[in-house]
This record gives sequence, C-alpha cells and structure tokens, in this order.
Amino acid sequence: MSLLLALAAQAAAAQPAPAAAPDYARDATWLCLPGRADTCSAPLATTALTKNGYGSNGQVRPAANPKVDCFYVYPTVSQDRGLNSDLLANEEKSAASSQFARFASVCRPFAPIYRQMTTSAIGSAALGRDIRPNFAIAYGDVRSAFRNFIGRTRGRPFVLVGHSQGSWLLQTLIANEIEGKPIAGQMALAIIPGYNVLVPAGKTVGGTFKSTPLCTRAGQRGCVVSYVSYRTNNPPPPGALFGYAPAAGQTVACTNPAALGSRGWADLDSYWYTRVTYAVPGGPIRWSTEGAPPTPFLRTEGLASGRCVQDGQRGYLEIRTNVTPGAKWTDRIGGEVGIGGLFIPGWGMHLADVPVAQGDLLRLVEAVSR
Repeated sequence: MSLLLALAAQAAAAQPAPAAAPDYARDATWLCLPGRADTCSAPLATTALTKNGYGSNGQVRPAANPKVDCFYVYPTVSQDRGLNSDLLANEEKSAASSQFARFASVCRPFAPIYRQMTTSAIGSAALGRDIRPNFAIAYGDVRSAFRNFIGRTRGRPFVLVGHSQGSWLLQTLIANEIEGKPIAGQMALAIIPGYNVLVPAGKTVGGTFKSTPLCTRAGQRGCVVSYVSYRTNNPPPPGALFGYAPAAGQTVACTNPAALGSRGWADLDSYWYTRVTYAVPGGPIRWSTEGAPPTPFLRTEGLASGRCVQDGQRGYLEIRTNVTPGAKWTDRIGGEVGIGGLFIPGWGMHLADVPVAQGDLLRLVEAVSR
C-alpha cells in the first residue's frame, strides 16, 4: 500500500497537461504496422524447453500473406508523470514485443500508441480517485485508432488483441463501436484476457456484451476469448479485482484458450520472457538444470496446465505446473503482481495471462483465418 500511496501522491502533486490527441493517419503514432521495420517485425529469439532440457532455437517470422489483421491495445505499463501517458513509447515497446509481436506470424499487426492510464492512475484509483476522465482520454485514442485501422484494412476480417487495461478498452470498443453494427461481421475474434468479462451464470452472452458470445470452439468467429489467471489452490477472494463478479447471478467469463468450451485440464503452450525483473514467489526461477536460458524467450508445452473454474460469482483460469520427477525443466512459473514486497491476492497471476497460453492464442487466430 505504501507504493500505491507514493504513486498517488506523485500524480496529485504535479500532473502535466495531457498530450494532444494523436493523429493516427500518421504512421509515427503506431508502434506496429504491417510491412514496416518496427517492434512487431524484430526477431524474438526463442528456445524450446522440454522435460529433457533445452531444444531447438528459432525466431518469429512475419506471415507472408495473412488472411486477417490484428489490432492490439497494450496493458498498463506507462510510468510517465500524471494520470495519462505521453506519446513517447518506452515501456510500451516492451509490452508489444512480448505480448503481441509473435502475432505477426499469423496476422498483419497494428498497434497504436495511446494516452493510456498510467501506473499512477491505477494507484490513485485504488485510493478512491475518480479516473473516469482519464479513462475517457485513453478510450478516445483507442476509438480513433480503431476507426483509422478500419480504413486501412478495407473490409478485411480482423482480430482484437488486448490485456488488462487494453482489454478493458477493447470491451468498451466492442460495446460501442461493433455490436449491432455492420462492422461486427468483420470481427473474426476478440482476445481480451486480464480483465473481467461478465456473463449471467451458465450463459455465454449477456452482461458485458449484449450479442457477442464467448467462444466455445476453435474456429468460431465473432466471439470473445477472455479469462483471468489464478494459481491452483489460490482462488480469487470475495471482492477481488479480477475473477469475482460484483453481483449474485453473474460470473466472470472463462474461456480456456487451449480447450474452448471445456472445464477440464488442458496443457498450455507457453512463451516466457526469461529476463523479467518483477518479483516471483519463491525467488528467481531456475528455468533448467542445464543452466541459464540461451535466448530471451522460452517455449514450453505442458509445463503449465489450465482449467476454467466457475463457482458462483467466481470465474477464472486455474493454473498449475506439472511436476515430473527427474525433469530438467523448472516446476515454477511467475505471474503474481507484487507491491511493496507483497503479492496482491485479488490480482492472481495477472502478469502471466498472455505468456502462459500465447501459443494457444496464436492457434485460435489461425483457426479463424481458414
């Protein structure tokens, strides 16, 4: 809590005026555009890690002629002064690189720079400050970028991709700009983990969205993939920010990206950035008994498994690691959000929402591209 207080005090003490609204007709206001050397075209050196140790190496290669376009909105990463970020991309590039650049292998990548709510804004909200004006600034940018994106794509099918604040903004975009309009026919898929999508208990539509359903099978178009992650035996407590619906009769949606429509356990196809600096329960991860990772990214298949849990107002993707005696890979993964040396129980494994199932998410985009 002391860090939240410090962030809120810093934001309140000296808030710079918000930057002018970006002009998305200018390519410079985009982190990623297809056919350009930028964050989403840079190689991501990756090594396979299996029970038997390190395996083959590879790099992401943009697809030559993908059939769909992807529009990505990054999560809360900006540490700029004030409650809305400037338009100078710093932390934003790292987020896009780890969460979205790999999608260039299955779709044309578009990622706008926007005046997001900063980490200071999140701290201020936790202390009761009204950040609706700051949300309106961020959403206005995303809406303008999306409208420009639609003009650039010229009727091609698209996939929305977000996380956390990005998913919140995309939820609002779907409700205001897509549902009930002709453009809904162009939306092949929405991948928006890390922020609660609410549905009536036992239903796949209603609540957050009036007519856009949760996905129940691979290849289904016009639907939503949404989940929030929690470590096994550590479910969201009542009132949790993620994974707990505010009212009886509602639940938080969970669509397991490795097994849409199922509540059983399924192995996850994960991509881990091994050089993260955030705290991990139990200390730094030793990824393999063979030594340090040879590349910044590792791919693991089946190190982690997930299943959807729906328990009254609770809804979440339960994550476990699969411990195998004698295996050369780790039996530990991170993802919890730490503040002031403590992990926030109501946030779950928020930082692992995308990496823990990134390979599965890529396959879902491929499935709607056929």
